[in-house]
Amino acid sequence: MKVVTLKSPGGLDNLAVQDVSSPGEPGPGEIRVRLHASSLNFHDYAVVAGMIPTEDGRIPMSDGAGVVEAVGEGVSEFAQGDHVVSTFFPHWLEGPARVGDFRTTPGDGVDGYAREQVVRPCEWFTHQPKNFSHAESATLTTAGLTAWRALVVDGGIKAGDSVLVLGTGGVSIFALQFARMMGARVIATSSSDEKLARLREMGAEHTINYKEVPDWGKRVKQLTGGEGVDHIVEVGGPGTLPQSFDAIKIGGHIALIGILTGREGEIPTAKLMAKQASLKGLIVGSRRHQIEMIRALETLDMHPVIDRSFALEEIADAFRHQESGRHFGKICLEF
Repeated sequence: MKVVTLKSPGGLDNLAVQDVSSPGEPGPGEIRVRLHASSLNFHDYAVVAGMIPTEDGRIPMSDGAGVVEAVGEGVSEFAQGDHVVSTFFPHWLEGPARVGDFRTTPGDGVDGYAREQVVRPCEWFTHQPKNFSHAESATLTTAGLTAWRALVVDGGIKAGDSVLVLGTGGVSIFALQFARMMGARVIATSSSDEKLARLREMGAEHTINYKEVPDWGKRVKQLTGGEGVDHIVEVGGPGTLPQSFDAIKIGGHIALIGILTGREGEIPTAKLMAKQASLKGLIVGSRRHQIEMIRALETLDMHPVIDRSFALEEIADAFRHQESGRHFGKICLEF
């Protein structure tokens, strides 16, 4: 089977495609999955680019979707032929957050899904949505579940709420879709007028070009009658949080899910205190959260936005496309 490995210390030129032996039969409690798709996330990029150190020869990619080829003794949740998708935290099955690092995350602390076959414990996967392709399902593990937890699990979003999403990456597009699915109003930002037009086509009520309007937090307040929004899905971190504090409603909820502008910076904490808003950091979610999200997706006509798909052998080109920032939604590998 084909597998992609990353040579330490990382870098896109250090990704290599190899032919290795198939993983064999699953043991008790395990399943063997023929993988058909993965999707790119910023975390995957950080690993392959060498921003997050990992072991030499690591197999990257945290998302994997495919078909169960064989089941081991004692497995009752899955059968041969089932379509399944991986989980981000394989050992966080349900309950409150209990993982604060990536030591068990596929593609980082352990080998991931840039390969054609894998044998893993059955609880490392869930069923795919019945109406999804493998590529669509592969977008759910990280980006989809992050947006779901930010708005639904932690945010308690309800019809009539207002939501601010930043940019047009995978999590932000999912957040727009989930917000509209829940009957919420959406304001979205981007530096591209072309992308802003697409966001409006997807249901964003208002859009803001943040390069033309650097004080976009104040613009959000104006667009909401001076109140601010109920929810913000924050992907930037220190470089955007001051504007998000301007944009949030008194008592609102900010889900910090990314640090695209850096790990540290000056944050106006007094402004957050005055807003009496909650700022909650989160990393993806549990297996139970994923099952609940998939159950919701199966009842609604909502599908992920896939910008472009690449072959497994083109993984470096896929990450270069991500690096360029030209994408809208998710970038996938299909194999």
